[in-house]
Amino acid sequence: MNIKKTLNNSRRKFLKEATIAISVVAMAPNLVIPTLAQPLDIDLGEYKPSYFSANEWAFILAATDRLIPADATGPGALDTNVPVFIDKQMQGRFGNALDWYMQPPFLSAKPEMGYQSSLTPAQTYRQGIKATEDYCHQTYQKSFAELSDSEKDMVLSQLQLGEIQFSDLSSMQFFSFLLQNTKEGYFADPIHSGNKNLASWKMIGFPGARASFKEWVAYPNVEYPLGPVSIEGERG
Repeated sequence: MNIKKTLNNSRRKFLKEATIAISVVAMAPNLVIPTLAQPLDIDLGEYKPSYFSANEWAFILAATDRLIPADATGPGALDTNVPVFIDKQMQGRFGNALDWYMQPPFLSAKPEMGYQSSLTPAQTYRQGIKATEDYCHQTYQKSFAELSDSEKDMVLSQLQLGEIQFSDLSSMQFFSFLLQNTKEGYFADPIHSGNKNLASWKMIGFPGARASFKEWVAYPNVEYPLGPVSIEGERG
């Protein structure tokens, strides 16, 4: 699916489809679980990434902002600390593919045949960002973050369709991780450092980690009146 068409479609439709995986994302075992001492209300402007370099961080900020931009419907990826979520995932089980089968041979195969690369997600990000930046400098004489919004959308669309050829990895696989992790950071429980202030849950009416709903079983098609609650007890 072409990302340019996606960006022109209803944002509400996109978010509705993405919420199918909310419950899985909120409790997924691969996510980095912060200690209780870690602050969840992180200021994105003051945050210092622990995995990404300064140039890589500029790309992550710019790319996630285009994948889920803020608009009248609700907050965007930057408002909800999606980049922080991605940075932290690079250091955990997902980023290092600790639970994946990573032995050769690596073949060209359909997605249902499993992941086919020797690169971990963290390595894919590092090499994918560098290759994308090289392409942007060759094509536009600018870094990705310096491009106009329409140019950024074009580059992301080309990555998604595999129209930009990388020498050492699949541009489609890089984009797939980027889009997947952006949606996860947007909708996951704030304990994973995204979804700041439960903003996306409040937008879609998701109740979060509330313990009981039995008093509402007898009221089908009635809008649930209470705001969301996070695993840590944060209320929206």
